[in-house]
Parts: sequence; C-alpha cells; structure tokens
Amino acid sequence: MTIAFIDLAAQQARIKDKIDARIQTVLAHGKYIMGPEVVELEGKLAAFCGAKHALTCANGTDALQLALMALEAKSGDAVFCPSFTFAATAEIVPMTGATPVFVDVRPDSYNMDPESLKAAIIHARSLGLNPAGVIPVDLFGLPADYDEIETIARENGMWVVADSAQGFGGTYKARTTGSIGDIATTSFFPAKPLGCYGDGGALFTSNDALADKIRSFRVHGKGSHKYDNARIGINSRLDTLQAAILLEKLAIFPDEIIARQRVAARYNEALAGLIEVPRVGNDRSSIWAQYTLRTRAGQDRDAIMAALKQAGIPSVVYYPLPLHRQTAYRDFPQPPGGLPQSEALSQSVFSLPMHPYLDEETSDTVIRGLKAALS
Repeated sequence: MTIAFIDLAAQQARIKDKIDARIQTVLAHGKYIMGPEVVELEGKLAAFCGAKHALTCANGTDALQLALMALEAKSGDAVFCPSFTFAATAEIVPMTGATPVFVDVRPDSYNMDPESLKAAIIHARSLGLNPAGVIPVDLFGLPADYDEIETIARENGMWVVADSAQGFGGTYKARTTGSIGDIATTSFFPAKPLGCYGDGGALFTSNDALADKIRSFRVHGKGSHKYDNARIGINSRLDTLQAAILLEKLAIFPDEIIARQRVAARYNEALAGLIEVPRVGNDRSSIWAQYTLRTRAGQDRDAIMAALKQAGIPSVVYYPLPLHRQTAYRDFPQPPGGLPQSEALSQSVFSLPMHPYLDEETSDTVIRGLKAALS
C-alpha cells in the first residue's frame, strides 16, 4: 500500500468533471486576469467565513504583505510574530521597514502565548520600538487564543492580522477564521485544506477603508483608473483559472471539514495515552491542516519516524527550526526569557498523513505502524 501524506488526487477525481467544465468556461470567455470567477469566488469566500470583504491575491505571503501595507506598518514599528511557524509570517515584516519581534507559543496548542506576547511588548519598548501590530497564526489548523490576544492588542493600541494560512475554515467561539482580526489572511497553496492548483491567497476584513486600500495595493496601487496610481503597490492578483478551480473546491469544503474531523478523532482515540496527541478546546474547532503529535520524555522522534518510513508510512516535521534560530531571523528581538517552547517543540513534533480522503483501512495502517514504532 502506498500512503499519501496529502491525497490531492482523490479530491480531484471527485470533482474532475466540474473543474474541467469551469476551466473550459474560462478558456471560452478569455478573461484570465480578474475575470468573473474571481468576483464570484470573493463573494462566496466572504459569505463562508462571515467577513464583509474577501479580496483574493497571488499567494498567502502577498496576502500578509498587503495587510501590513494597508495597516501602514513602517520603520520603528514592532510587529509581534510567533517563532514556531513558517517563515512567511515574519518575512513580510522587514519588507515594510518594521521589525519582527518573536513570541513564544503554548505547549498544548502550539499557538502564540499571550504571556510571552506581553513580555515581548515590554522588551520592544525598551529597544525604542513602537508596538504596532501582532500576527497570531492558526497553526496546523487550530485557531489562536484570539480573545486574549485581541485584548492585549487593544490595550497597547495595536492592530491584529490573523494569519490563517493553515486555519481557514476553523472556528473560534462561534466565529469562523477569516472573520477574526482587523484583517485575516489565508493561502490557497495546493497542500492547504482549501487549495488551488498553483499559488493563491486571500485577505478578509469588515473594514471598508482597509478593503479599498487592499484593492488598490494589489494592482500596482491603482487609483481611479489603471494609469492613475494613487499609491505605490504591488502586482498580486489571483488568476481566473485558479478562482474557477477554487469555486468547485469551496463547494465541497464543508464536507471535507467533517471528514477531517473524523480522521483526527480516529487518530486521537487510538493514540491517546501513547504519545501527546493534539488538543482542541471546546470553544474552537481545528481544520486539521496537519495532524501533529509530540513525543514524550524518553521517546526518540528520529527513531519513530525511521520506523514509520520503513513501514511505508510518511511523516513530516513542521518545523525543525524555529524562526529565531534561522540565519535570516536570529538577530531580531525576542523576550529576555527566550522562546523555550518553540525550541522544545521543534525537537519533538511530527505530523502524520491527514486529508479528507484518508479511509479507515489506511488510517488503521498508520495507527498500527505508529504503535509498533512506539513499542
């Protein structure tokens, strides 16, 4: 048996006829940039998550950059990011002239620790930086602790950009990710829970003024027409073909979310007590972009993963090196107490196959393989 870590082929087989029809429609009308499917997708994305505006763009990293441009991040500003995440969250901050300040994460959720955020804000001020904004990440599909983070942000006059590249479709206290924060962003990279067949991204906001700025920034800073640029922008538009594909994927997304919950529940039931399984509170739901385990004391991650590989079961480490330890980011500020949880997690987490089409037979094979590896 060949086990896929993420099985995009099974999803494509389910909706291939509809995707083919959508693509043929785009080829017929020929509006390959900002065509009618882009407008249709933006309306359906906004309706799905409950935001007033959904604005698509070229990729998830551009979505973050456009958010910071619209919020006017600048030199002298501190923007707070978790260290235990993918580089895109932090890399867009220096592009605006602002300084990323790294924050530790909680050992149970792997998401930004509000207490570490408080310490980081104090430290940033001691360096002469102005605390301007915070970018919590919905890591592995689980929404961050937004009530606590938003309260801290308001108390310090900061904006919140919710990085939901991995978490779009999750819920937090009856709010769907995308509707949380001053701006929320997501990625449509193919491996994401809602992914296209190339690069793509989106921003969400209920602030009309921010939405207008993002629309301008994503098309070279356009003003009243394409040759009247009101501001300096970038070129970041979602291709119409990708929007057409996403429309058919979004149509089955609610079903796939249920299927992901079923796979995660099966894993949790079988593996609890043997290794640290993911924890999801009663006040939120994960989209399960990844199913990530954490080894216990005395368990050897490398040996476990080697045994899984020997059994034909793929596993991946997200992330083997926290951002503050990476060459490009190691000189940026962090709280005086360091980021011990980010460092510990980078040495102990690994992820198992997770996708909506992981049937019981295959998941049982994964479970048996892991149990054997742990024994």
